[in-house]
Amino acid sequence: MEYNLADLFESVVDVVPGREALVYIDHPGTGAERRLTYAQLDAAANRVAHHLIDSGIRPGEHLGLHLYNGVEYLQTVLGCLKARIVPVNVNYRYMEEELVYLYRDADLVALVFDAEFTDRVAAALPRTPALRHLLRVGSAATDGTSLPAADFVEAEAAGSPERGFPPRSADDQFIIYTGGTTGMPKGVMWRQEDLFFAGLGGGAPTGEPVKKPEELAERVAAGGEGITFFPTPPLMHGTSTLTAFIGFNFGQRVVIHRKFVPEEVLRTVEKEKVTSMSLVGDAMLRPLIDALKGSMRGTDCSSMFSVSSSGAIMSETVREQFLSLVPNVMLLNNFGSTESGFNGTATADSGAGKGFRLRVNSRTQVVDPATYEPVVVGEPGRVAQRGHVPLGYYNDPRKTDETFFQKDGERWVLLGDMATVDDEGIVTVLGRGSQCINTGGEKVYPEEVEQALKSHPDVYDALVAGVPDEKWGNHVAAVVQLREGAGRPSLEDIQTHCRSHLAGYKIPRQLVITDTIQRSPSGKADYRWARSVATEAAH
Repeated sequence: MEYNLADLFESVVDVVPGREALVYIDHPGTGAERRLTYAQLDAAANRVAHHLIDSGIRPGEHLGLHLYNGVEYLQTVLGCLKARIVPVNVNYRYMEEELVYLYRDADLVALVFDAEFTDRVAAALPRTPALRHLLRVGSAATDGTSLPAADFVEAEAAGSPERGFPPRSADDQFIIYTGGTTGMPKGVMWRQEDLFFAGLGGGAPTGEPVKKPEELAERVAAGGEGITFFPTPPLMHGTSTLTAFIGFNFGQRVVIHRKFVPEEVLRTVEKEKVTSMSLVGDAMLRPLIDALKGSMRGTDCSSMFSVSSSGAIMSETVREQFLSLVPNVMLLNNFGSTESGFNGTATADSGAGKGFRLRVNSRTQVVDPATYEPVVVGEPGRVAQRGHVPLGYYNDPRKTDETFFQKDGERWVLLGDMATVDDEGIVTVLGRGSQCINTGGEKVYPEEVEQALKSHPDVYDALVAGVPDEKWGNHVAAVVQLREGAGRPSLEDIQTHCRSHLAGYKIPRQLVITDTIQRSPSGKADYRWARSVATEAAH
């Protein structure tokens, strides 16, 4: 047995077949839900795997998941892994041109899609000739749009619930497309063994990784149940799918919603006794705070042990607000990326004017991007990770060569995050190098300014971008969404507030107030949008 995700999942199923594995809550207010035990989820995944094999999809070929959250998402991912087909996530907000790019760049030969996206799939299909098998989740369109798609329910029913698959390998791939904050999406190619250790903590993200594949099931068999994982962002955001797999590796229960609706999330926390919830930064935590202060006041959140964020940080001000409402929960700002998996967790004093401070794992360093040597204390460099790292970017050898390197006989990945390290080994993340604003020769990282802005009592959310400036080269612009019912602060008000947190050159010189801050479905910042809005307002 190797470190293969399907093999590992099946080993857990075999020791806790009757334990509840997956709870799915449908549209808010409908009360519709599905509950599957480990044995039922295993059989459901087997059915999908056999359908795909019977449809001519071969090991190593790529299947796209163009889906909202649902049982079908995780069922299909597991089915792909069982059949050695490579699962590829698709951002469901993409429109025709973006879909054409991704379908073609990923060399998709099969696609599982929600019926709601039929028109977009139909528009992209003529330009994606390699895509030869479609599987539709939900009823066929009634507007006349026709696609040669098989019905998911019928396909599942016809597939065998038994296993009976050829041997698998630790080298079988799992591809995660990341949109990031700039540029077109890139597919990060992971060997499953590397993903198991870097992204899933080797079966024990908070403890000692397993030393042999068989040990995973042994630990599950020896342990009890009672942990409920609740990944609230879309599963097409890699972190959520990996969170679900962490839950499966523990032999515990995973709860998912079709979409993020704060009130419904809190109802589920109370009803299902959720212990561990994951989200993406302030964009998801703030609405939960608003709900707890308003319509969901009094919700019992006492079961929650931890709330973790990755992809965006929970700012100090917002963390304090949440802890005043749910005082016994542990808030974890985790740091990682699609290219590295997990790197570390913020220290208890992170924020508080000290920046985003991390205690990183032993495989993470801050290096000089020119020499790959560790930086001296206090000097800026880029975060890098060694060991269990991806193979590279799919169909992009140039970007792979820029991002991955060999050093001391190990493979490394060089991330886009700039950081410094102190004499205790604590890493302070400055921000993404690609978003750094050069103003008058000084470097400003948007995340630091955003934290200061969010501590203003009238500010609900904020993004910061650089805008071309004749005098300074670029100036710092703040794009701000105000709290409901808040006053309308002036630029001078914002500047006065920020001066108590930031050096003078970091203070915004432009303020744009907008109705809503635009973010990805997972809560990640859309800096291209922020820069466009600020630049347009400046002229």
